[in-house]
Amino acid sequence: MDTLALYALDLVAAAALTFGVYWPRHRRRDLVVALCGINVGVLAVSALLASSAVTAGLGLGLFGVLSIIRLRSDELSQHEIAYYFAMLALGLIGGLGITPIWLSAGFMALIVATLAVVDHPTVLARHRRQVIVLDRAIADEGDLRAHLAARLGADVTALTVQKLDLVSDTTTVDVRYRLHAAPLATTGTAAAQRSVSRSTDGRTAEHRTDGLPAAPADAPARERILTGTAR
Repeated sequence: MDTLALYALDLVAAAALTFGVYWPRHRRRDLVVALCGINVGVLAVSALLASSAVTAGLGLGLFGVLSIIRLRSDELSQHEIAYYFAMLALGLIGGLGITPIWLSAGFMALIVATLAVVDHPTVLARHRRQVIVLDRAIADEGDLRAHLAARLGADVTALTVQKLDLVSDTTTVDVRYRLHAAPLATTGTAAAQRSVSRSTDGRTAEHRTDGLPAAPADAPARERILTGTAR
């Protein structure tokens, strides 16, 4: 009876992690299929191994083989790798039948809660990472850091030059940075920040309610966007 309860707990935990945490935040359907399939597959295999005379070493070897096959089949980001291994761990905990049952349930809940908290959008929300190709070859790290900070409008916390091409005059850099303020989308829509009035001569004028200078109505589109962007 405890074994069946563990199987049910694993399925509940896997469903909560996939459809309650991962899917609402990342919306990648192909990985949802992979997460559900790998969890059920590892659950079945580990349950069979636990009820047979096969050594635990073979089970761990199977765990490694499954990991290598999946990770080499497609490119995964770091947070997706975390979800993938969490599903593997849930399947192993449910299939191996660790007693007492409350210990297994506690570990499953810990795995789900950890990813739910650490991967929350508000955790380190202002930190970003990008691979950027600059149209200049900048060899000095200080100059490169200052140039990236000016272009991104952010504090550069770390950078790694991946390629410095002096022939084509380009620099490819992996940069990690922290935004100065929250993203513009979280501060309200543009309609809520601006009002448009029409003068007697028929020309429109734009007035901002957030204290920033307004762009003329006949200004080019790019100039208007730059003027209305909080830096």
